[in-house]
Amino acid sequence: MLQAVPRIGRRRALLLSAAVCAVLGLLLWWLLPIGARSPSGTVTFSTGTPTGVYQKYGTLLRTAIAKDLPELDVRLLNSDGSQENVQRVATGKADFTIAAADAVEAYMLEDKPGTARLRGCARLYDDYVHLVVPRSSPVQSVADLKGRAVAVGPGGSGVRLIADHVLTAAGLDPKKDIEPLSAGIGTMPGLLKQHRIEAFFWSGGLPTGAITQLSNDFAIRLVPIGSDLVAKLHAQGGASRYYRAAVMPADAYPLAENGSSVQTVAVANILVTREDMNADLTERLTHKVIDSRDRIGAQVHAAQLVDLRSAIYTDPLELHEGARRYYQSVKP
Repeated sequence: MLQAVPRIGRRRALLLSAAVCAVLGLLLWWLLPIGARSPSGTVTFSTGTPTGVYQKYGTLLRTAIAKDLPELDVRLLNSDGSQENVQRVATGKADFTIAAADAVEAYMLEDKPGTARLRGCARLYDDYVHLVVPRSSPVQSVADLKGRAVAVGPGGSGVRLIADHVLTAAGLDPKKDIEPLSAGIGTMPGLLKQHRIEAFFWSGGLPTGAITQLSNDFAIRLVPIGSDLVAKLHAQGGASRYYRAAVMPADAYPLAENGSSVQTVAVANILVTREDMNADLTERLTHKVIDSRDRIGAQVHAAQLVDLRSAIYTDPLELHEGARRYYQSVKP
């Protein structure tokens, strides 16, 4: 015969059940705030050239966003690089982009349309300046490029901006002392192999796939850009203050560097948006950029260098309010 549960037992059971529900409720409130939902709509992300790091990073980031923010449609736009990217976001042709700090500063110094609207979300990884020549080339320094045919990047690229600065620091006039060719990383390697150019500049994360591939089937080397040029770059003022001396590690391009590291110049990349971009969306996207570092970094090595401790420093841009919220939420 069944016995009745004592009243005191039922009371304890009800209290325990209520306590469990309260804990679960608080946990759900913390994980999924009331009223929170995946941002929806469409955002446009301006990337870079098809074979560059910006494009690959943007593609992988879109995949990461689609997994966690399924109602958000992220559309990618190819571009010539940093200068075009900044212009697109500032004028509303794109919502987010990656751009080098020197290109952002140059745009702001010229007070171009939309300058006051630009905001930063995160400092990402550094671009390294590559000066690539055939291994048999007599070029040993930037100054040795005088009189030679050199690919310097498209007009809207960050490569063009930094190449002009580096050539000037070496005492060369970028328009008169070399034969400049407006080619991008998609065509530079082929032009070098065909001996239509004698060198090319590239600025990108390590390693850049197009240069790795070139080194696999054509003998190349990287020309050092020494610290003496960095001092001269800083003396130029303006956007040049964002360049710093760096070392390209020997394992970046093993076939090109022949086991040796190479002195060069680096500049930070920034995730850029506009002041009027939705704060909740910007907060979630900034979170996703930091959170997906390892997944993206498995395919884009440069992404592994994204660091929460330094991501907040988006100079020369102010932090977007949404990005600020994210960093405050993870502050120890």
